[in-house]
Amino acid sequence: MIENAIVKEQTYGKVTKAILEDKATVLKDFETCCISREASLLARKEVLTGKAKFGITGDGKEVPQVALAKVFKKGDFRSGYYRDQTLMFALGLCTIENYFAQLYADTENDPFSKGRQMNNHFATPLIDPKTGAFTEHTQQYNVVSDVSNTAGQFPRALGLAEASKHYRQSKALREANPQLSSGGNEICFATVGDASTSEGIFWETINAAAVMQVPLFINVWDDGYGISVPKKYQTVKASISQALAGMQTEAETDNGIDIYYVKAADYAGLIDTYLKAAQKARRSHRPVLFHVDDVTQPQGHSTSGSHERYKSKERLQWERENDCILLLEQWIHEQGIATPKETEEIRRKAKKAVKEGRNRAWKQYFAPVKNDLDRLKAIYKNLPNQHPEIQTIKNELEMLINPFLSEVLQNAKRAKYLTIGMDDSARKELLDWIEETEDLAQDRYHSKLYSDSAHSALQVPVVPIEYPSQPVKKSGYEIINAFFDKKFAEDPRLVAFGEDVGHIGDVNQGFAGLQKKYGKERIFDTGIREWSIMGQAIGLAVRGLRPIAEIQYLDYLIYGLEPLSDDLATLRWRSAGQQAAPAIIRTRGHRLEGIWHAGSPLGMILNSLRGLYVLTPRDMVQAAGMYNTLLQSDDPALMIECLNGYRLKENMPENLGEYTVPLGVPEILREGNDLTLVTYGSCIRVAQQGIELLEKFGISVELIDAQTLLPFDLEHRIVESLKKTNRILFMDEDVPGGASAYMMQKVLEEQGGYRYLDSSPISLTAKEHRTPYGSDGDYFTKPNPEDVFEAVYKLIYEADPSRFKGKL
Repeated sequence: MIENAIVKEQTYGKVTKAILEDKATVLKDFETCCISREASLLARKEVLTGKAKFGITGDGKEVPQVALAKVFKKGDFRSGYYRDQTLMFALGLCTIENYFAQLYADTENDPFSKGRQMNNHFATPLIDPKTGAFTEHTQQYNVVSDVSNTAGQFPRALGLAEASKHYRQSKALREANPQLSSGGNEICFATVGDASTSEGIFWETINAAAVMQVPLFINVWDDGYGISVPKKYQTVKASISQALAGMQTEAETDNGIDIYYVKAADYAGLIDTYLKAAQKARRSHRPVLFHVDDVTQPQGHSTSGSHERYKSKERLQWERENDCILLLEQWIHEQGIATPKETEEIRRKAKKAVKEGRNRAWKQYFAPVKNDLDRLKAIYKNLPNQHPEIQTIKNELEMLINPFLSEVLQNAKRAKYLTIGMDDSARKELLDWIEETEDLAQDRYHSKLYSDSAHSALQVPVVPIEYPSQPVKKSGYEIINAFFDKKFAEDPRLVAFGEDVGHIGDVNQGFAGLQKKYGKERIFDTGIREWSIMGQAIGLAVRGLRPIAEIQYLDYLIYGLEPLSDDLATLRWRSAGQQAAPAIIRTRGHRLEGIWHAGSPLGMILNSLRGLYVLTPRDMVQAAGMYNTLLQSDDPALMIECLNGYRLKENMPENLGEYTVPLGVPEILREGNDLTLVTYGSCIRVAQQGIELLEKFGISVELIDAQTLLPFDLEHRIVESLKKTNRILFMDEDVPGGASAYMMQKVLEEQGGYRYLDSSPISLTAKEHRTPYGSDGDYFTKPNPEDVFEAVYKLIYEADPSRFKGKL
């Protein structure tokens, strides 16, 4: 049975009674609710008056969130959504000034994202932004940087909760990370609006959490709508707790979930039920669904519209009468905790405090902008009016009211354009001001996409590969298997998981036999659920483990792309360097056969995963070196192994597990003089076969393996080759205009390679459609050795026909 929180007083536990009998605690909670509500009301006004761009507020959810704060302990994690401001106020993680600083996108005073996220997107420091070292997670309330995409908080919430299970199970892990867990007793509290439970990832996550039995505590704020759409169109039975009733546990040995149903205004019942539910979840690691019903939304969904447009007069009146703060206040009067006059005074003081906090936040935000504005005005006074529009620019600057820095810079740049050719000290001051402002913006908005700590993947020392005097040939899968074996023996933080990874050691045997050796706790199978597998990797990495999460084939990465793009790739950046998740996503791709098992959608990956490194090794020896680099770093990455490399015979390195392959450093595999051919992955072997055909016709090709696409050729080795050959071909298995166009832009534009071209640059790619099934479909769809020969021959023939007997 679903437990109902509306219980009689005599059933309250001792802790609940103690809280309810402490008048100061109750009135402090009431004050917090009032402060949060006033902040919501004033935030909307700030948007409507133009001082902020957009606002999402948490009004209507105040009472359940002060109740939730009672059970949120230091060491616990929150993976929430953008209406949890009252919880943050109650935990002391957000001040009024912090709240408005984020609303104004104040890059100096927003402690959560340095102005990179809209309001109500919170984060706490989980790493030191300078050193990359973990903070003391067990001594603080932990909040993973919020995302806006609905239900996007759930994939990583699964991993955050799962980490507690690993810490509880592994003494070695606990000893290696004493500051990150207290015996695995931490809960991950996830929060969500009721309508977002319609998202597929919510169901995927809650099913996975129930199967895995991890302490994921889901709080559903049910206000009856998804923007304008009533919940009867969102959720079966119009109740998420009833919809999930089949998952409710019936015995201690069940692997289901515990479900609780509560009312948003029932302060006493909320506290009592939270205490009971959290204690049980902490002890048993059983997941919890906490359905908070009858939530109101006094201001509607956001500042962009009015809920009067879609709510009936009757519903609006019901919301006014059932406002949780109003009902809490009435309960306080009934219990004799405070008089109406006393609660009215609390409301008055809360309103005053919020206005004063707002004023301080605005002053902090605008003071630097005003200084820049005044400095530019002073520069303009000395700027000669040699152009008829100069005075217009000056006047426009004077007319700016509460401007953003970008508006001031726009004005300055227009003055710069009008003074081109002017040799004047004031113009030099203008140019200096513009340069300083753009440098400031570079740090404010473009830093921390990747690690810049001493643990950056780009700082890992290069250790060359060593081979024994008598080479030993091994299949690729044996090499990567031996590498993983060595690393798992060395590092208790390492875990590997995915579909078929555990029992059979993955479909290509990279982990064969290793589950038996290291246990099901470290190398394990998952359900078929790519989206939440990616979330597990994120959450585990945030909490100090080193996960290797597998997507079976590169084609299936699309299922898991959303959390990689919206969460993992942006985590360090959107938290301004306060958080990181050095997860390794392992997959395999490129040449095989068939629509669903031969994909190489690197263009899609490169355009959506900036913030991750994307590695494309040509064989397993190179892959092992890249893995070793990553495992010594604090950067996340996507590793794409070659599907046709597992049976490829290679020389076994003597120092396997010790050598590293640097990222962003291409390797010249074959020197040549006529043309530079740049490719990666499985296309290397195709290119080699084509080059052998060309060699018979006297054409010398320099073959370069890009090795990694993010980062790409940091030392500009490719352009140095182009200086010698003056011709270039970019080749891969992506669609036309995909990764080949990316490589071309890097070399010709970024590296300035266009200056050294004697012929048009060309690309050789797959066709625009997926790969048909069968060997013929593969041959006619993806680049083959004959394609390489013909593309290069035509280019060289065009440049110097006299070298050849004739055209093809």
